[in-house]
Amino acid sequence: MSNVREPLSDPKAMRALAHPARLAMINRLSVEGSATATQLAEAVGVTPSAASYHLRMLAKYGFVEDAPSSGDGRERVWRAVKGGITVSTEVGEPLEVRAAKDLLIDAVWKDAAEEARRARFAQEQEPEDWRTATKMSRTMLLLTGEEMRVLGEEIEKLTARYRATDRDKSQLPEGARVAEAQVYLFPRAERPAPGIPTEDHDA
Repeated sequence: MSNVREPLSDPKAMRALAHPARLAMINRLSVEGSATATQLAEAVGVTPSAASYHLRMLAKYGFVEDAPSSGDGRERVWRAVKGGITVSTEVGEPLEVRAAKDLLIDAVWKDAAEEARRARFAQEQEPEDWRTATKMSRTMLLLTGEEMRVLGEEIEKLTARYRATDRDKSQLPEGARVAEAQVYLFPRAERPAPGIPTEDHDA
């Protein structure tokens, strides 16, 4: 059976996920493995009771599940459900569904932008090999929709071998750590011309 999930379509599930603390918990569980509510609370900056509430909501919609306990069993251990999370917009979908998708996508993009910003300001403290390997670029492309689809598939193939959720932690080379690749492929939307400003400099 495939672990790949179908794209999200339940508005309630998407709204439940579109919360900064819950997104942070999913990321933490996906990359670093199972954890208790207390451990997640410390990692994302909420109280243990709030973390427990967020985890129950995530479990309700199938994003997290119980994990085997590694301690005395007194505290519940959670893990991310395998398969990843994808959202794709469709033409003519109900307004409620589209609004929930927009809310979730905006939350994910905001989280991604903050992660990139934090990395940029921390770059001077990184070792030289990580500084020279870091690349943040913005490239304008000229291509067809089919070419862009193929490009996206090629990028996915290149990054798949390094995906933190799938890589065997016992076989990692020395010095491996969590890094992040952010990929945005989209056709440029028409930008309205702002017009010529007035000469009233005092306005």
